[in-house]
Amino acid sequence: MNPIIMTIIISTIMLGTLIVLTSSHWFMIWVGFEMNMLAIIPILMKNYNPRSMEASTKYFMTQATASMILMLAIIMNLLYSGQWTINNITNPTASILMTIALVMKLGLSPFHFWVPEVTQGVSLTSGLILLTWQKIAPLSVLYQIYPSINLEMLLTMSLLSVLVGGWGGLNQTQLRKIMAYSSIAHMGWMTAIMIYNPTLMLLNLIIYITMTISTFMLFISTSSTTTLSLSYTWNKTPLITALILTIMLSLGGLPPLTGFLPKWMIIQELTKNHSVILPTLMAVLSLLNLFFYMRLTYSTSLTMFPTSNNIKMKWQHENTKQIPLMAPMITISTLTLPLAPLLFTLH
Repeated sequence: MNPIIMTIIISTIMLGTLIVLTSSHWFMIWVGFEMNMLAIIPILMKNYNPRSMEASTKYFMTQATASMILMLAIIMNLLYSGQWTINNITNPTASILMTIALVMKLGLSPFHFWVPEVTQGVSLTSGLILLTWQKIAPLSVLYQIYPSINLEMLLTMSLLSVLVGGWGGLNQTQLRKIMAYSSIAHMGWMTAIMIYNPTLMLLNLIIYITMTISTFMLFISTSSTTTLSLSYTWNKTPLITALILTIMLSLGGLPPLTGFLPKWMIIQELTKNHSVILPTLMAVLSLLNLFFYMRLTYSTSLTMFPTSNNIKMKWQHENTKQIPLMAPMITISTLTLPLAPLLFTLH
């Protein structure tokens, strides 16, 4: 793609998100969502083929439907209250419709079906943008309107998302689909705590984005898209293979690693608010995520050849891709659990 065109598209994506983040007027928020949605389509179709075309169409249809529902809710709220301000949602129907539109944009269950399909159909770089940057705008709006949200509906969707994120990834061999189901589960954790402590949602979002960027950077570095291609990387890049698997276990929430920190804090906050059944169910369901990451670890690193067999691996060339900031990102993604006491005092 032409560098000037690419710069314009990336700038529009960022500007759309920033408009959503900084606006207090519903119409400007809607405009920001539309700018972001229309600019991301060429990024998804960068490697043009029928699969990416299908994925882009699915993404466009889902996001356009969500934007339409959001505009319907905005107009209903305007007719009821006479105001466009974001913090003044007095109509319960408008509140429910807004929540549905935003969780559809996020990919929470039961509106999650587009996330694995779209992520699988696009390149690794586009999938990275889709699973990180594109979550910021809807979450920021939910963050601003959370006092007006229907609590039972959002918690039900959160629990369903943690279930679907774990259950859906069990039979996957495609790494992008595994990351997509991981995203659904993480969004469930974030929206579950949003009602009680929005600051913890922001912490979870930052840690999730850091871990996802690190994982995708390593996938891009090794050109891995399936479990099979990942299991071949140990012969050329054993250190990177071990790092990928460590970060994946961190994404699953294994205790010594960074990914355990937001789950620990969220469970503690929910139990403080006299909610015991919900965090218990979420903790048990997150074992499903951990299971398929452990299976990936097993198939990749515990079933390797006893010696490097150069004849079998002749097709694999030396990696020439230089990825900046890989070392600090990996460190943050795996070794920040000792900061837990500091974070507990801050929130």
